[in-house]
Amino acid sequence: MSAPLAVISAASLWGPYKDIWQAVVNAIWKRQPEATHLLDQILKKYKSDFISLFRNPPKNAQQHEKVQKASTEGVAIQGQQGTRLLPEQLIREAFILSDLFDIGELAAVELLLAGEHQQPRFPGLSRGLVAVLLYWDGKRCIANSLRTLIQSRRGKTWTLELSPELVSITTRFTDELMEQGLTHKILTLVSQIDVNTEFEKLQRDRGLGSEKHRKEVSDLIKECRQALAESLFVWACQSPLSRDDTLILITYLEKVTVEADGSLDRVNLALLMALLYCFDVSFLEQATEDREELMHQLPLLTERQYIAAIHTRLQDARPWKLPGLQGTVRLAWALALRGISQFTDVTALSEFAEADEAMAELAIADNVFLFLTESVVRAETFYQEEFYIRRIHNLTTDFLALMPMKVKQLRSRADEDARMIHMSIQLGNEPPLSLRRDLEHLMFLIAELYKKDPFNLELALEYWCPSEPLQSSTIIGSYIGIAHQRPPQRQVVLSKFVRQMGDLLPSTIYIPYLKMLRGLANGPQCAHYCFTLLKGNGSSHAENIQGAGGSPVSWEHFFHSLMLYHEHLRKDLPSAESIQYRHLPLRGITQKEQDGLISFLQLTETIVKWSENARLALCEHPQWTPVVIILGLLQCSIHPILKAELLETLSAFGKSPEIAASLWQSLEYTQILQTVRTPGQRQAIGIEVELNEIESRCEEYPLTRAFCRLLSTLVESSFPSNLGAGLRPPGFDPYLQFLRDSVFLRFRTRAYRRAAEKWEVAEAVLEVFYKLLRDYEPQLEDFVDQYVELQGEEIIAYKPPGFNLMYHLLNESPMLELCLSLLEEGVKQLDTYAPFPGKKHLEKAVQYCLGLLNLTLQKENLFMDLLRESHLSLIVTSLEQLLQGINPRTKKADHVVNIARYLYHGNTNPELAFESSKILCCISCNSNIQVKLIGDFTQDQNTSQKLMAGFVECLDNEAAEEIINSDEELEAERKQAPIYHETRINILNLLITSLECSPPNLALYLLGYEFKKPVSNTNLQDPGVLGCPRTCLHAILTILENGTETRSGPTAVQQSPHLAELCYQVIYQLCACSDTSGPTMRYLRTSQDFLFSQLQHLPFSVKEHEIPALNQMSWLMKTASIELRVTSLNRQRSHTQRLLHLLLDDMPVKSYLADGEGGTEDESRSVSGFLHFDTAAKVRRKILSILDSIDFSQEIPEPLQLDFFDRAQIEQVIANCENRSARGPVICNVKHLHKVLIAEVNALQGLAALGQRPLLMEEINTILQYVVERNKLLQCLYAKRHALESWRQLVEIILTACPQDLIQPEDRQLIIRDLLQDLHDKILNDDAAQELMPVVAAAVFTLTAHLSQCVRTEQKEPFAVPLPGHSQFVLMLDGSFTTPPGSEGMVGFASIGDSSLHIILKKILDFILKTGGGFQRVRTHLYGALLYYLQIAQRPDEPDTLEAAKKTTWERLTAPEDAYSKLQRENMAIIESYGSALMEVVCRDACDGHEIGRMLALALLDRIISVDKQQQWLLYLSNSGYLKVLVDSLADDDLKLQSLLTPQPPLLKALYTYESKMAFLTKVAKIQQGALELRRSGVIVKLAQCQVYDMRPETDQQGIFGMRETPVFIPAPVERYRQILLPALRLCQVILTSSMAEHAQAAGQVLQFLISHSDTIQAILRCQEVSVGSLQELALLTGIISKAALPGALGDFDLDVTEGMQIELQGHIGRFQRQCLGLLTRFGGGDRLRQFKLQDDQAEGDKVNKRDEIELAMQQICANVMEYCQLLMMQCAPTFEHTVCLFTPSLSESTNRDGPRQDPQAAVVPYWRLPGLGIIVYLLKQSANDFFSYYDSHRQSVSKLQNVEQLPPDEIKELCQSVMLAGVDKISTTQKYILAKRRLVKLINNRAKLLSLCCYIIETCLFILWRHLEHYLLHCTPTDSQDSLLASRNRIKSRRLQDSFSSDPNFDFKSGFSRVSQLDIDQLQIEAINSFGESLQKKLLDIESLYSKVRSRYTFIQALVRRIRGLLRISRT
Repeated sequence: MSAPLAVISAASLWGPYKDIWQAVVNAIWKRQPEATHLLDQILKKYKSDFISLFRNPPKNAQQHEKVQKASTEGVAIQGQQGTRLLPEQLIREAFILSDLFDIGELAAVELLLAGEHQQPRFPGLSRGLVAVLLYWDGKRCIANSLRTLIQSRRGKTWTLELSPELVSITTRFTDELMEQGLTHKILTLVSQIDVNTEFEKLQRDRGLGSEKHRKEVSDLIKECRQALAESLFVWACQSPLSRDDTLILITYLEKVTVEADGSLDRVNLALLMALLYCFDVSFLEQATEDREELMHQLPLLTERQYIAAIHTRLQDARPWKLPGLQGTVRLAWALALRGISQFTDVTALSEFAEADEAMAELAIADNVFLFLTESVVRAETFYQEEFYIRRIHNLTTDFLALMPMKVKQLRSRADEDARMIHMSIQLGNEPPLSLRRDLEHLMFLIAELYKKDPFNLELALEYWCPSEPLQSSTIIGSYIGIAHQRPPQRQVVLSKFVRQMGDLLPSTIYIPYLKMLRGLANGPQCAHYCFTLLKGNGSSHAENIQGAGGSPVSWEHFFHSLMLYHEHLRKDLPSAESIQYRHLPLRGITQKEQDGLISFLQLTETIVKWSENARLALCEHPQWTPVVIILGLLQCSIHPILKAELLETLSAFGKSPEIAASLWQSLEYTQILQTVRTPGQRQAIGIEVELNEIESRCEEYPLTRAFCRLLSTLVESSFPSNLGAGLRPPGFDPYLQFLRDSVFLRFRTRAYRRAAEKWEVAEAVLEVFYKLLRDYEPQLEDFVDQYVELQGEEIIAYKPPGFNLMYHLLNESPMLELCLSLLEEGVKQLDTYAPFPGKKHLEKAVQYCLGLLNLTLQKENLFMDLLRESHLSLIVTSLEQLLQGINPRTKKADHVVNIARYLYHGNTNPELAFESSKILCCISCNSNIQVKLIGDFTQDQNTSQKLMAGFVECLDNEAAEEIINSDEELEAERKQAPIYHETRINILNLLITSLECSPPNLALYLLGYEFKKPVSNTNLQDPGVLGCPRTCLHAILTILENGTETRSGPTAVQQSPHLAELCYQVIYQLCACSDTSGPTMRYLRTSQDFLFSQLQHLPFSVKEHEIPALNQMSWLMKTASIELRVTSLNRQRSHTQRLLHLLLDDMPVKSYLADGEGGTEDESRSVSGFLHFDTAAKVRRKILSILDSIDFSQEIPEPLQLDFFDRAQIEQVIANCENRSARGPVICNVKHLHKVLIAEVNALQGLAALGQRPLLMEEINTILQYVVERNKLLQCLYAKRHALESWRQLVEIILTACPQDLIQPEDRQLIIRDLLQDLHDKILNDDAAQELMPVVAAAVFTLTAHLSQCVRTEQKEPFAVPLPGHSQFVLMLDGSFTTPPGSEGMVGFASIGDSSLHIILKKILDFILKTGGGFQRVRTHLYGALLYYLQIAQRPDEPDTLEAAKKTTWERLTAPEDAYSKLQRENMAIIESYGSALMEVVCRDACDGHEIGRMLALALLDRIISVDKQQQWLLYLSNSGYLKVLVDSLADDDLKLQSLLTPQPPLLKALYTYESKMAFLTKVAKIQQGALELRRSGVIVKLAQCQVYDMRPETDQQGIFGMRETPVFIPAPVERYRQILLPALRLCQVILTSSMAEHAQAAGQVLQFLISHSDTIQAILRCQEVSVGSLQELALLTGIISKAALPGALGDFDLDVTEGMQIELQGHIGRFQRQCLGLLTRFGGGDRLRQFKLQDDQAEGDKVNKRDEIELAMQQICANVMEYCQLLMMQCAPTFEHTVCLFTPSLSESTNRDGPRQDPQAAVVPYWRLPGLGIIVYLLKQSANDFFSYYDSHRQSVSKLQNVEQLPPDEIKELCQSVMLAGVDKISTTQKYILAKRRLVKLINNRAKLLSLCCYIIETCLFILWRHLEHYLLHCTPTDSQDSLLASRNRIKSRRLQDSFSSDPNFDFKSGFSRVSQLDIDQLQIEAINSFGESLQKKLLDIESLYSKVRSRYTFIQALVRRIRGLLRISRT
């Protein structure tokens, strides 16, 4: 290293090598297109590492010194600033590591630092131990990379189908390596590296940790050697080694030895194969296109020296360490020479070509075939490599084909030997020892070689030359081996060999020949050929060969022999009484015969296993009857091993269901397992005896295992329910009992000669249990005792075996205990990481145990439900509870922990981890168990760490792959990939279900949250920080982050979509749950920048996995919504802004940098706001492209076309099979449906049904296909809906929750416009799925609401910034409200322009019409949207500054049309263009349907009618009768509303719809035509008939104050009553106002309404309560009375009233009148102050608003009463002479009230006494004073409004508080200003109303005062001056009570007064002069000049003041 030594943080001996390996994998195995270029760069960069393979940087004194000082001076680290001090401990470790591996000191430091960094991934290991792993992992990566690179070369054996560019890169690179002496380096390394020596070194320096660590290190070292050796092997396969390299390889092989079991280890096997491939010329026979080119590359054909050198070397007589290995190489060489002699000009190489025979002879002398069988084919890795098998196959077949003479020689020698043996046996001598057995060994080799066929190559087909072509297509399948590409000559030779060897077979080769046949029969086609061969041998030669038996290798001969044995042995069967039964009879089967029989049985078994035809043909053959004979033999006394073979053969036959069914019966009949005990029998017989007495004594159990396998096969093929009927209770129970009690429960206690057999027994029996339980479905009839008749008595039949197993597994039975203890033992054994005999079988047994638990968990709910319903007295406990039980061995509840520990072995035993994860996933649904589990999991620190590591390891597993559609057969390692994947899925489901339980739960522990303290206190860290372990959360984030830095986005989304979906869901759940949200979001935001890096890759468009991709986006968008909401609330603006820019910008976002914090970026962003014209650079906004990726159209599967089944019934069945998945749509359970349909078909009886069965099955298939499609459709729609919902949520959060100022207003409008248009375009498309309408409609609603808000705030903007200088504010309010001067050129209304708004309106209307008749809820949203849209054109509240009236009428008429009116007019035109179709829909919705829908439809009608100048809609409503329907429905409402007045109302829905209806009717009534239509439809008559108005609840002061303490949502009954009454009063008022033309009729109807509810009306008028509600009631009521209860009204009563009724009605009217006048004393006098005082106990925030309302109501009441007085005076007395006096001539009230008031009660004036004029004068003064205070307040508010920004903050806050009661502090300043403005506008308008009321009151008071004074002072004759009237007055007095109002206009009011004396009049005059003084007059004139000038009645006050002054003056004079 150079002088400035820097440390690479990723360790130069590990990091770069890992990168190389990743690049190689990506380019060659994953075939990523962009990876090729990267690979090229990396190979150039690290070429030296490949050249100096495995060489470490040497030690170095300078480095040593530097590291020595690192604790004080520190070392520099590459890519980091400054130096880092290293602790002493690390430096010491570095020197140890440097010595251990002989590497440079700095390299050792790097490894340790990398180890420290990687430590969280290896829990429990120190950094030193991790460094050891990393060191060897680096080596492994480089070796694997080398092998893969060589494997991808172009060559003669295979092709990986890579791009030519990539192949040329790797070929060129590896050629250069080879030139640098790669072979020599590899062989040197293979010799040097040795696991044992490495371990000794490590052991010495304590470099080895736990068992797992030791196993990992040894695996890595072995993998390094293996990969190096395989590099040479793959090289030799593709292109042969050079002469020197071949010689080096031969030199290496000379010294090789075998393992203890006699086989070659994997490294030496690879090197041997490399050499064999160097001599391989078989590819020359295949006519491929590159054959010529390859021939030139082959040194065998081109280099004479090559051949000479190798030939000489192999002829060398020195023996190798393994003569067999030398023989193998020599044989290969001989065959190579023989092979090339066919291709080349032989003369050149003749001297070598001739030597091939001699070389082969040498090889045979070395026992080559024996060596190949024992050391090569039986080596453990031989069958893992296809090309090993092919090479040995070629070697064998070449020998047979190319050297037929040699083969003949071997046969002759074998015949000769057989004769000698025969003779020596005849003579009684020992056979000679020197006999060679080469032919036998050759046969054994063939037998071994083809016995297994893991790759389904069926190479053995080459030995069979088909005599007749095979008919069946199924047999041929895909197994077209190489045979078909070869010339048939070779095949002919080979098949001849097979046949000839069988002719005249000497007895010595009989067994080898059968074994060879067995090997060659392995495979579906081979088995068929072999069957034919054996069939043929029997018949054709029967006469001439070996007597009657035919050839000894034939079915005929074999079954004939079996029959003879059976006959022979049956005679020996002792009688049942004989006790000597167990000693084998003398005339048994000899050992040799037994071996022969076993061989033939094995051959039969193989043929029958593969070929169904053979199975049926043999069984149906009348002479052979194999099943019968075998069962017969089983009953005889023969050796258990032979019995076992017989049973194995039976199980092969049992594969066919037809045979299996009869086999069951035969088994039962022959009592192989004794199921029936005869009474006299003392002795048990059958297999049980064999097990207990013979096998246990021998400590070998072949028979038991075979019996289990037989049952396993039979159980799968066919299962008879009534087994054994007639002899015993029918059922499977005796077999199950035997398996359970005798085999399973006792298997651990028996002795075993072969240790592995113990686990073989366990596996065999558990497999049967597993199959029985798997096929069991709990049914109702299982839970009822079934009785059967047996020999005349009733007995209970056995239950199905599945039932019994369930029962045993749901109790603390010995069986469950044994299963659990087996699981414990299994995990203990696996934890040792050491090989032991039977390991594979133990793993399988454990797998079945876990499988049993799994099946039990799946079925237990149904089982227990059925058991509860039945009357069986069985007790069961759920398995979850049982697993919580105490383990008798450890005395802890650790069963679940033991199950979970299998996850720790997920890499080595994926199936076990998968089953374990499935069980945990099942258990986790129960929240009670979660708490216990967390205790068990964390009880022991060490176990807890291991469990966590296990879960994480399974999630981290990189070998996992999601297989989407697995059609092709997968290789072994590929088969495991989906299992790894499923395990990950189960773990994620476990996390998801756990998170739904309340804490503490398992997920919190696995994800690294606190579960002992409050969850929200968790502080999540990266693994390794502050001792934080690597948790499942880190693993999930790793899965999701892989690939985020590339352009293609997260790899999981493409490669394992379902997994990614669940990962996103877990993250969302963590963010959404209140406990975990805080810590999670903090961690994701700070440590991971998770959301930004993920969102930039949206939308995920993966066509083939549409559903998961949609769900992934959904969860991600929901998480983003939460993040935006949270960051906005916490004011983390930069975070919010960054995400918003990412989602909303239409400028291209800069490259995929994850920093995003850089300043430059923000600058460019702010510029982008102004660059809207630069359209070329625009991209689609991300939020829109996400919407694009959701395809609204949905293909619907074709409806079913059925011939046999009834379609309606099938639909019903499908519906019955539906169930809701945990998180998803309702889908049909296809498996369940399949069972139902199959059961239906099986139930059919008769021949016709049998004939049609295939057709029925086909139709079932069609149905299932349809259901699968349908399920997919439902899932797809669900996913789309889910995605849309999430998208909507995200959009809503962006628009509502994010700070408004982050998006510019015009951008905001553009975004909303784009979103609305896109949404509408998608949903209005004809293909769009209707199921998505509701979500879209909801989104449209929100978007329109925001658009409306946006546009309207934009309109209000102008008065936010008033120009200094001239008051622009006024400009705004005088009509041209929106356009400040100079902006006339503004296009349209909003910044998006009118046309965009119109398009949006049209689309909303189209959408409404698209919904047709249904989808009312969807329309509800759309009506809401439409209302918001129409609101845009509504004028906002404008402050009434009293200035606007200065304009003349002419100015107003000629003013240009403003933007509001224009937009309104255009909107209306668009709406009307839709004609009656739209009207019909809206009106129908307004009349019936859902309440909310009705309310919104009414609101919409209300809105449209108010802007519909043509009154088209009103016309339609009245003509089509909808208006009448609405009015008539008030009668129905009456009943519902009455129920609302109970203290606890049912629901307030009816109230809201009623309010909407009344509001709409009121709006209609405002139009003159509308009022007319309403009167026609009798609305007031309907209201008069409603009884609810008479149900006025009594107000109770205490109650009201009590209510105030706790505000509730449901208002008090009084409030509710007011909500019902006020709308009716308003409607009456509006009708009265609108019906000016027919005022009298309207008044008559309203009067009728008042009178029919007179009690209520009186109660209101009498009510003393002061509250906003009661005052509003009064205000409205007085308003109506003042217009309706007038003297003329009675005349218009459209009833023919009788006299009595007339009097009664007049009484009512009089009462109303008196009560109204009485109100003056309450509200007109000084009482008002007291009323306000009452009000002061209101809540603080509300007070301001309430006070405003109360003030307004009081003034309104006064104004109404004054108006009433004035109307009465006017109508009753048309001339001045006959004034009706309503007030007594006493001003005492006024004077009295000015002074202090002693007695508050005196204020209540009795209702029958008329008030004095004093009240009027007082009211006048009061109003004048009020006027000025209101006027000042109004002026102040106006000036505040003009300068809102200058107001002090406290005042702003105060203003805001009256608008929003809580949370003022949280909103931004701009929003505060908006609220303050809103409040000020309200205040100004309130004051303006009060001013106009005051003015009106003043004018009316003055008028009444003037009329009264004029009457009293001028026309009135005092009583004391004229007595003659007395009599008449008395007469009148007596009538006064009946008719205070008469229709007689001359009737006057004097009668009501006590006499008016002269004194009174004088007094009046004096008081009037005093009261109506100068100051008051001046005030009144000021008021007029201030206010009335801009109103119409200018100078009215002035005139009246003048007149009154005149009157007073006149009378004084």
